[in-house]
Amino acid sequence: MLMKVVLLEYTQNPEKVCAVAALTTMKEGTPSEMIKEIDPENAKKRIQRVVGYGHYSIIEHANFTFSIEGISRACSHQLVRHRIASFTQQSQRYVKMDEIPFVVPPSIKKNKVAADLFNQNIKFLSESYKKLLELGITPEDARFILPNATKTNLVMTMNARELLHFFNLRCCNRAQWEIREMAWEMLYQVLDVSPALFETSGPKCIVEGICTEGKSSCGCYKLFEGKTIEERRLLVKDFYKQ
Repeated sequence: MLMKVVLLEYTQNPEKVCAVAALTTMKEGTPSEMIKEIDPENAKKRIQRVVGYGHYSIIEHANFTFSIEGISRACSHQLVRHRIASFTQQSQRYVKMDEIPFVVPPSIKKNKVAADLFNQNIKFLSESYKKLLELGITPEDARFILPNATKTNLVMTMNARELLHFFNLRCCNRAQWEIREMAWEMLYQVLDVSPALFETSGPKCIVEGICTEGKSSCGCYKLFEGKTIEERRLLVKDFYKQ
């Protein structure tokens, strides 16, 4: 199974909810009244204006829940470092695996000697895991032998403000390849349902036209002169594939 990212649920009318949050701070009346009156276009303009001022707290009211499927444990360990989020992950303590699914990094796939070595060791660890279970070792202890390559599934919920931060860091070419692939898939899915909240999201090279990685920069920000943000996103994705 390849990595799969599915936007399961999200706040109903996220742009209107966030726009009403912004209006609540500045106008008389109640949020329940305002949400009936504001139309999508006015909501979009309100979000753009307030977020443009740097007031991001209003977009914390929009939540997005994803199913993240078939990523490695190495990737999930990075993901849970984003602490302003909720995670529920498949438990290796309770879930026995007859066949251990695992992720093979592209750099290993390209190298036959490395791929053979990798697959041999995965096979050995898989067989050792099964043998431990046969010996009566509980899954919660047998799992200690499983590698970081082991696939996992989880449910993750983030609010829009944290997603902007997440995309800023994890869509960057300096991010690890697996979590970067996942971040881009998440970004395009939330853009489909809420363009006003995420139209300026992505790595710093796209959002700000700068790179703060110093000597480690991939250099793609140099491609962006005179480009729209949509063109920048496509250029970055193509650049990463090189």
